[in-house]
Amino acid sequence: MNQLEQLKKMTTVVVDTGDINSIKQYLPTDATTNPSLILAAVSNEMYRPLLDDALAYGKNQGKNSEDVRTKTVEKLFVNFGKEILKIIPGRVSTEVDARLSYDVEGSIKKGKSLVELYESEGISKDRILIKLASTWEGTVAAKELESEGIHCNMTLLFSLPQAIACANANATLISPFVGRILDWYVKEKNVEGYPAAEDPGVLSVKDIYSYFKKFNISTVVMGASFRNVGEILELAGCDLLTISPKFLKELSSSNEPVVRKLDSSEAASSNLQKIDLDEKTYRWLLNEDAMATEKLAEGIRKFNEDAVKLEKFLGFN
Repeated sequence: MNQLEQLKKMTTVVVDTGDINSIKQYLPTDATTNPSLILAAVSNEMYRPLLDDALAYGKNQGKNSEDVRTKTVEKLFVNFGKEILKIIPGRVSTEVDARLSYDVEGSIKKGKSLVELYESEGISKDRILIKLASTWEGTVAAKELESEGIHCNMTLLFSLPQAIACANANATLISPFVGRILDWYVKEKNVEGYPAAEDPGVLSVKDIYSYFKKFNISTVVMGASFRNVGEILELAGCDLLTISPKFLKELSSSNEPVVRKLDSSEAASSNLQKIDLDEKTYRWLLNEDAMATEKLAEGIRKFNEDAVKLEKFLGFN
């Protein structure tokens, strides 16, 4: 078996793309999308029908110019999600606008709107994950959505306190970012890189995984945002891993053995201590972690930049 086939035996593999052809090629269980990925995909002429359908929908359903923009973008995201769900057996993640990262009510409204649009296309909400930024407000929104049976994927997550806040909100899934943590440490420490086993992003996910398993937290962990295959292999055994087509190709081209690195039974014996977390504690612990604070803010800005670029591509100013 190649490394991808081996990895699939111990971890649920998710493809991190909006490109339908890549999803067909690698046959993952789930798929994740975000504004950056949709922006990259939508410029491909093969997806023009999805784009035209979204533009027509927004024009017909929108009550004013702002409403037309909102409905067009939502329909475009759902169109891609619908096509992806024709291929995969599991779930697709669809992201809430980054501009709502600190808006509880706005995030709840957007999450419900996306789910309703999927349901109008005949897709049940159990096949959808609504992606929210792992801000405090994002966790509050997730708690409300989860209470109504809408499952959430908490993204832009860089620290254990963020992970715990998401778990306390009963979020279905968290997506701790590995590569962006590595980026920060490489720049901050002025080094070229780290061995995979010492990679700060890998170590962060291992701590979160161990904490969740030790304290029997039902929220599942999905490592995300990788910079190299070494990071992926060092997290073999994680609940899920969302991987770009570039690294899926690399894994499928190697027959080297894959060794399980994360195991729930071993995690139970870790020496991690329980952290009682309320809003004040969350904000303080996040503030004390320069990497997590900076990468969260930067991630929100970058997703927003790509959302604005996507809107301009669609013809909105």
